[in-house]
Amino acid sequence: QLQLVESGGGLVQPGGSLRLSCAASGLPLDYYAIGWFRQAPGKEREGVSCISRNRGLTRYVDSVKGRLTISRDNAKNTVYLEMNSLKPEDTAVYYCAARPTNIGNMCAMTKDTYGYWGQGTQVTVSS
Repeated sequence: QLQLVESGGGLVQPGGSLRLSCAASGLPLDYYAIGWFRQAPGKEREGVSCISRNRGLTRYVDSVKGRLTISRDNAKNTVYLEMNSLKPEDTAVYYCAARPTNIGNMCAMTKDTYGYWGQGTQVTVSS
């Protein structure tokens, strides 16, 4: 059974940076596409970014393009989300999720297609 644990969230001022980590255990991440999602109070969970198994494909929601970078280290069974130039509207609980796939160069930011989720980590951007 694949288990995911997020870490790295916290309180940061506008314009600041954070690096979120998603550590997997139980099974190797090599066979999974990974997505990062976020959910702000009173809002639906939205896709932020995703990365394919082979790292050949990454996607970002328009609101974070140029500020967030997703990466993965399959040897460490970990996926990262580097967050720069943070804005108050980035405040949310951030979740990583995994979906098994036979396609190396595919990922999607559709939450219903992901079967494994972490517990989330809070990111608060405020002065």
